[in-house]
Amino acid sequence: MTITGNKTPLKGLVLCGGFSTRMQEDKSSINYHGMPQWQYLVTLLQSLLPEIYISCRADQQEHFAGYPNLVPDSVPFGGPSAGLLSAHALQPETAWLVLAVDLPLLSKQSLELLIAQRDASKAATTFVSPVNDLPEPLIAIWEPAGLNALLENVTAGKNCPRKTMLSNSIALLKNPYAAEQFNANTPEEKAEALKDLEK
Repeated sequence: MTITGNKTPLKGLVLCGGFSTRMQEDKSSINYHGMPQWQYLVTLLQSLLPEIYISCRADQQEHFAGYPNLVPDSVPFGGPSAGLLSAHALQPETAWLVLAVDLPLLSKQSLELLIAQRDASKAATTFVSPVNDLPEPLIAIWEPAGLNALLENVTAGKNCPRKTMLSNSIALLKNPYAAEQFNANTPEEKAEALKDLEK
């Protein structure tokens, strides 16, 4: 089952392929909600979408053994673009609701808003970052056209999903739950997130 209507099918993608260098531990395995973070985000997406995939490096597949929908990196690019474009190569007619794995405060309410406000005629639908007022490329719905544009840019040496968003027509939303867009990439940010979750 996929969500179609008059729109391209929409599926979920959790990006777990980073090396977590600044965090000094695997961000996908951190327990913020009584389970590994990758599992929390998958469960969150499963409450809203019919098919959820995990993007990972080829050498990480064993870490997610038993999860049926893995998308190992299959393109010669690095960073989050590798996960986005590997999923696009696997299912080029699919739109992807993409989540970075470093979003410990994210809840269903932000994702419901993102899906409800999706504009499939645009390259992507995303939130404004409360940090720098720029588009959030890794809490976003990427349409096939947006991923085609990303592929063109990355092939030309411009490996930055946000710059692809900025150079294309996107639906940019203000999230009333903007605190949920907090990224935890360091031990200090992990501690801050855990403190917030205790409130």
